[in-house]
Amino acid sequence: MGSSLPYSPKLPMPSKTMNIHSASRILAIFIAITTICNNIVVTEGGVIGINWGRSTAQRLIPSVVVDLLLQNHVPAARIYTSEEDLLQAFAGSGIDLTITIPDWKKVATYDLAQAWVSKKSPWRVMVGTEIFGMAMNDTQLQSRMIDAFNYTQIALNDAGYGYVKATFPHPYIILDDFAKPSEATIRESFRTQFVRHLDIIRASGAPVCIEFFLVELMRVLNITDLSFAIADGRSSHAITDVGDAVYTDVFEVAYDAFAWALEKLGYGDVDFIITQVGWPTDGFINANAATAERFFEALLPYVASDRGSHKLPGKPIDIYLHALTDENLNPPFLAYGRHWGIYRSNGEPKYRVDLTGHGRVMFPARARGIKQMPHRWCVLGPTEDEDDMKVEEAYLFACATGDCTSMYPKGSCSGLDRWQNVSYAFNMYFQAFFQDERACKFNGLGQVVTEDPSTVGCVFPVEVVKGQQENFKNVTGKGNRARRLPELAEILVLLVLTFWPLLLLYG
Repeated sequence: MGSSLPYSPKLPMPSKTMNIHSASRILAIFIAITTICNNIVVTEGGVIGINWGRSTAQRLIPSVVVDLLLQNHVPAARIYTSEEDLLQAFAGSGIDLTITIPDWKKVATYDLAQAWVSKKSPWRVMVGTEIFGMAMNDTQLQSRMIDAFNYTQIALNDAGYGYVKATFPHPYIILDDFAKPSEATIRESFRTQFVRHLDIIRASGAPVCIEFFLVELMRVLNITDLSFAIADGRSSHAITDVGDAVYTDVFEVAYDAFAWALEKLGYGDVDFIITQVGWPTDGFINANAATAERFFEALLPYVASDRGSHKLPGKPIDIYLHALTDENLNPPFLAYGRHWGIYRSNGEPKYRVDLTGHGRVMFPARARGIKQMPHRWCVLGPTEDEDDMKVEEAYLFACATGDCTSMYPKGSCSGLDRWQNVSYAFNMYFQAFFQDERACKFNGLGQVVTEDPSTVGCVFPVEVVKGQQENFKNVTGKGNRARRLPELAEILVLLVLTFWPLLLLYG
């Protein structure tokens, strides 16, 4: 398409480094810091925090997010960066904040860890992310990661922050396949270094952190009954385990599986928390707002109840909900990976959820101070038969940059016709560039309109005005969970980006 390509300024889009979830099994270490705050609003039982990822073309500014969390009485938040503007926004808010160092190599030696600690001056620290997925069969790399983790704890101690606790979360893939929670064990390829990290955690009094992506865990367990995702005790599917324990939801299965695995290693006394759990709203058959609403409607009161689990009755369960907003710059080969948000990028909630865990039927508070762009959309204008090739090229170009994952199979926009498919792609590109009219040219095929082209079930969004997108210049350090994809995964992403839009266009 050469010089006639649509307007293409520097969109913050991952390329060689890409944000990825544990379901992709490409994981890395992060370091998190939790500030000690006063007057924190908590639930009756376990703490319910929330994750805020910023891998999106349009992102809320920190002060707006802090206000949003305070309106909803959310006591804890986790972000995937350690930028000063975010720390300043949360300072004095009363919100327990977890921040991130995406690259574990920044604390790979004691001197590096000491330098990082001296710059951040944390009040209270939690260190963590799913490090072993990127080193499943590389024990030397695992060992280096544990060294970095240990150096961080030592540096914190030496700086006078002995009350700061270092830890990092793990995904479900650290467990061998199991059919019942009592059968769960840590994979042999991880076991040696996992035990080493448990020794450090036990000595410091920190918790183990665990990431739950229950969509993937249900697939691994070969459970197709959607009701098993809902922790309301009504599922027709049940798993019976030792002591006549009957499990009717995947959350408690996953929770007790880790409890059993830790006990078998001799670390049943080590506490653990759930640092990611949620349900997506688009990108596959059961990903929608109605299911996500049911999921949280059951889970949050359960967590707040102090009921505990079959394995650990009466033990408070702490969780971080995933996630505050959608992230349209997540890699596209897991379509639902861009749609974890409770909120849209404009600060409007997608469904009803009481984030305190009290079980009230209510929409969470809307973000205040959000300025939406004008009600304008970019659509496919009138074309002739001879324009088919140009339309195809422009469509592929738009989907390579804009977010077309809602048009993937079973997504909310999977039933569009050809004109709607192209128009949806054009509009996503147009909105990603903040409605710059040059981003709706598409070699003369695009047309800016003021009449909403949305259909029943498929929203053609209008995004928010440009906020802090300048912070996105460096993908690896500005609020992203940046990951280096292995070659095979890069090839899969390329194939998806290249061929799937064509199937949508002509299927």
